[in-house]
Amino acid sequence: MKKVLSLAVLTAMLSGCMDLSTTGNNTSYGADGFGEETLVTTGGETLNDTYLLAAAPKYYIGSAYKVDDVQYIPVEDLTYNQSGVAGVIPAELNGTKTSNGEVYDMNKMFATSKTLPLPTIARVTNLDNGQSVVVRVNNRGPFVNTRLMDLSPAAAKAIGMNGQGKVQIQVLGEQSMIVKNATVGVPAQPAVVAQPVVAEPVVTETVTVSEPVAVAAPASGDYSVQVAAFYAQDSADALANRMKTYGDAVVVTEGDMFKVRIINLDATQARGVIDALRNNEGMAPGSLKDGRWINADSI
Repeated sequence: MKKVLSLAVLTAMLSGCMDLSTTGNNTSYGADGFGEETLVTTGGETLNDTYLLAAAPKYYIGSAYKVDDVQYIPVEDLTYNQSGVAGVIPAELNGTKTSNGEVYDMNKMFATSKTLPLPTIARVTNLDNGQSVVVRVNNRGPFVNTRLMDLSPAAAKAIGMNGQGKVQIQVLGEQSMIVKNATVGVPAQPAVVAQPVVAEPVVTETVTVSEPVAVAAPASGDYSVQVAAFYAQDSADALANRMKTYGDAVVVTEGDMFKVRIINLDATQARGVIDALRNNEGMAPGSLKDGRWINADSI
């Protein structure tokens, strides 16, 4: 027998997944009581479904927005690893456009996120039974403060989730960079083969291998580079200590979040730090100028 949804229930479900564009200047994150947990995953994920890594119509991050006076700031974060409540995207939205221009297909492994770039590849684990699935995050939402993510019916079924459930969400950095590069049109970089240096008579040449070196910061630079954001201060402190090799790394507390940033950079230094973090650490850092979010590639 088919279930009949009341108009009120259907309206609530749809409002939880609508794409909103409300922005604000407050830089605090929403506090839904989600904590960071350790999730053991195997390296070298093999994704059999080609659509997961396919180029999207656009790479979308977006501006800060509010949900019932709680502000969310989308940002690139390849270290994202959070637990919280997930729901299921209503089947009524099947065939609609997502925030990055894709068509939502309820039969594919799709998901929504309030802050992750679109598209992003993530592993979602049902903490009640340990079953996991790899999803393509390609839409904003859910637009309620009690849920961290919504899954397509197919993805929810794959992990045995009926209705809402407690999940662990971990971004797969390598796969997320692959789909980002495919979307923005960055070609794969060929391997660089070192050529032998032939010494000429009487001439001595010193070849210096570049290592991550601390960036000399001016008294007050306009730019900051955000490396990651955590709910656990210990994790933020540990990463900030490791990031000091790239510059003046500090932990900034905003709401319930502890954000690792490299501050006091001019434009040239910020560009160098962003490139170094991408190349040396495999990270996708965000960038701020005078405290306002900007596109990291616009510097």
